[in-house]
Amino acid sequence: MMNSFTAEHTPAEIIKVFPKASDLFKQRRIDFCCGGDRPLSEVFIEKNIEASSVLTELNTAYEKWQKEDHEITDWDAIAPSKLIDHIIHTHHAYLDEELAPLGQFVTKIFRVHGETDPHLKELHRLFHELKLELEEHTAKEETEVFPLIKEYETSPNAELLEKIHIANGGLEEEHDAAGDILKRMREITDDFSPPVNACNSYRITYARLADLESDTFQHIHLENNVLFKNL
Repeated sequence: MMNSFTAEHTPAEIIKVFPKASDLFKQRRIDFCCGGDRPLSEVFIEKNIEASSVLTELNTAYEKWQKEDHEITDWDAIAPSKLIDHIIHTHHAYLDEELAPLGQFVTKIFRVHGETDPHLKELHRLFHELKLELEEHTAKEETEVFPLIKEYETSPNAELLEKIHIANGGLEEEHDAAGDILKRMREITDDFSPPVNACNSYRITYARLADLESDTFQHIHLENNVLFKNL
């Protein structure tokens, strides 16, 4: 386990060791899933972020976290088939249960508050675009790509691996698109912070959107930075 993090570490590397770092990265709008394989030094320059303050905050939180009792999952050590099962039963199942009812909330607050809060029109459009993307994406994974990976695990060969790499390239592009939508949703909602006088439906919608973002980013991280990278 790392003793401390430097600007040469990537967000993806850090998340594997210190999952709670995702909170800090989200606050700073640092990508740890789709573009998580770039060194923090590049991210700091691109976003004009003062490196020392972020690294101090990150390492202070990590030092405190290390003293607590945590069950660490070494995703790199898990067989691809088991990781796929985890993704399906955890992240795909979450999307299956959450997208439709959350869509109703997004539509409700747009209809009720859209005239006074114009950004809700864009939020409504973005959410339903994301919903369609994720539904088509998870179906493709479960019916096309994941079976190829499981087959390769038991019967590895170069031709099958090439098919998987081609398919994974398309999935990673879709991950980028979903990540961009989520980032825009966070931006227009002021980090999913409802107005002071927001009704309960407004607050519930924003809280559930924040949960959707967290789950989706972890979902993408496990695929891009663990499952696909280890093939």
